[in-house]
Amino acid sequence: MSARFACFVTGTDTGVGKSLVSAALLHLLVEGGFNAVGMKPVAAGAVLIDGRLVNDDVEQLAAAGNLSLPAALRAPYILHAAAAPHVAAARDGVTVSLEHLLDCYHQLAASAETVVVEGVGGFCVPLSDEADTADLAQQLGLPVVLVVGMRLGCLSHALLTAEAIRSRGLNLAGWVANLIEPDMEYLTDNIAALVARLDAPLLGVLPGLGPHASAADASPHLEAGLLTGWPVTEKNTNR
Repeated sequence: MSARFACFVTGTDTGVGKSLVSAALLHLLVEGGFNAVGMKPVAAGAVLIDGRLVNDDVEQLAAAGNLSLPAALRAPYILHAAAAPHVAAARDGVTVSLEHLLDCYHQLAASAETVVVEGVGGFCVPLSDEADTADLAQQLGLPVVLVVGMRLGCLSHALLTAEAIRSRGLNLAGWVANLIEPDMEYLTDNIAALVARLDAPLLGVLPGLGPHASAADASPHLEAGLLTGWPVTEKNTNR
């Protein structure tokens, strides 16, 4: 088996809802009859429970998918500190290896029909002294879903991130607006500005669901039909 659908989920910043959107995409895929798995290549911020490092994002992805594949493949690097990955890795005495991450992804893709890969932080956050998340996304070559945290300043953040995605030769396949500032003024105007400028479909608007929202809470706000037709077997080119 090889994955029929896969995507890479990134965000305009940390804390903008990448995990919720990734889990919601998995939920939609499972509802569509696919076997699906989520991957969090690097998870920074974990607690030790019963001898196991536990990260909330990793747990949310695991709960949304429907395949019991090894945790070592789904979350190759779980780091203690809730900090930039290269900082957290250094504190743990770990070096994040792109080659290892790619190998883990390919093993998942060989066992699952669908794979949703959630990045860490923003698109260009460092993973090590030699590589960043953009390098990982470029090596994977998957269609990219951009989660935009809707708050003051999001227009520049979103447009710069989209520019960075396309500069790596990747396809910005769609974006999601997540209202993380509930009293944001001119929300409709800001969404309209991004619709006009991002040159990618708006997959949905999450209406400030809060920190405890589940994949089932978020999935009705996404357009499942827009997932069809995204290639996975070859690298995408600029639009």
